[in-house]
Amino acid sequence: MANSTTKNLLDIFNIFALGNSTDGRMNKTQLRSVLREMDSEAFESLFVKMVNELNLTFTCGYCEGSFRDVVHAYNKIHGYVSLLVCTIGVIANTMNIAVLTRRDMAAAPINRLLKWLAVADVFVMVEYVPFAIYKYLVLPEKLDFPYSWAMYLLFHMHFAQILHTASICLTLSLAIWRYIAIKYSDQSHILCTERRCSIAILASFILPPILCIPTFMVFDIHTKNLTDPGGPIAYHVDADREGILYKATFWVHAVLMKLLPCSILTVISIWLIRALYNANLHQKNLRNYSACPAAEKMVKRQHKADKRTDRTTKMLLAVLLLFLVTELPQGILGLMSGLLGWCFFKRCYDLFGELMDFLALVNGAINFVLYCTMSRQFRQTFRQLLLQPHLARFMPEKPSQTDSINQNTCTEKLKR
Repeated sequence: MANSTTKNLLDIFNIFALGNSTDGRMNKTQLRSVLREMDSEAFESLFVKMVNELNLTFTCGYCEGSFRDVVHAYNKIHGYVSLLVCTIGVIANTMNIAVLTRRDMAAAPINRLLKWLAVADVFVMVEYVPFAIYKYLVLPEKLDFPYSWAMYLLFHMHFAQILHTASICLTLSLAIWRYIAIKYSDQSHILCTERRCSIAILASFILPPILCIPTFMVFDIHTKNLTDPGGPIAYHVDADREGILYKATFWVHAVLMKLLPCSILTVISIWLIRALYNANLHQKNLRNYSACPAAEKMVKRQHKADKRTDRTTKMLLAVLLLFLVTELPQGILGLMSGLLGWCFFKRCYDLFGELMDFLALVNGAINFVLYCTMSRQFRQTFRQLLLQPHLARFMPEKPSQTDSINQNTCTEKLKR
């Protein structure tokens, strides 16, 4: 009986007072203390809320099945997994920035876009670390929801959304940039200029705060009494679910920030795959045509240039496809939440929240592997950056110009 009461009360706290899952790790001493302090009126109120929630659970049949248990099992370890991914991602993106800011790499506008994409990912992961530590490691043990935590949670929500939207804009700029460079290759030096690249980067960081204005206006800090009106207060972030603006945020977030960029990227990705296929056919035809030595030299030179272009296109195509795998499910779930309402959001969107965070973090952390795997210039620059400082002390010093002149003078005197 005691165990059943404890579990029911824990569910009540999770659903009504706190809005978070504690995964069954609430302090038992706190539970006993709350049970002793609750009066009959407070217990009756909470019991009515529990019954209403159970009615919602039984009448709302979305996202049922065995996969729900699998997702819940992952949610229990998400805190540890996200911290590991963030640590690896911050190191990997720091190396991305170090390589892409080298003089020979920074000359290409597309590398500037990749650099700022890495910068946005670094800030997202650095900010996610304290959020994950408190929510998944500290909070389940203490069950403490102070005002400072609510303030940080509100900041985390807006900051992560703005930076993540900036990453989406930069990825979209990358795709459009590569499309123009291949589709209009004879005019790419006019269309793909340094100035336009700077405008694209600047717009990618200015546009997200504007798109996130509905979210700023909807979510705020609210309070709930854990027991009776004079008892402890829990601060949490919530919104008016019945308001029109709240429903509009789902459409803005799902359509403008997720599904529209995904649709554009899908079209561009299909076109890039088609361009790669045509380029391979073109290379085969050139190899078959090499009849004379002069033509053979020209074919080899063209073949090397085409291979460099193909490697860059394949690398960006991998970045785009990984982005689609990450963002498309979020857009679909957000759109369904806007269409089906709070029931779907509570049963499905909340269920996959941690999993979607994991995919977004992996998407930001894995780019370094893609660059190293698919870009020879990136590998060479990274190797020089990593090995040169350590090998420089073992390399013999190069003779200066004065030493060379003196050595030549001595040689001439010996000959005389």
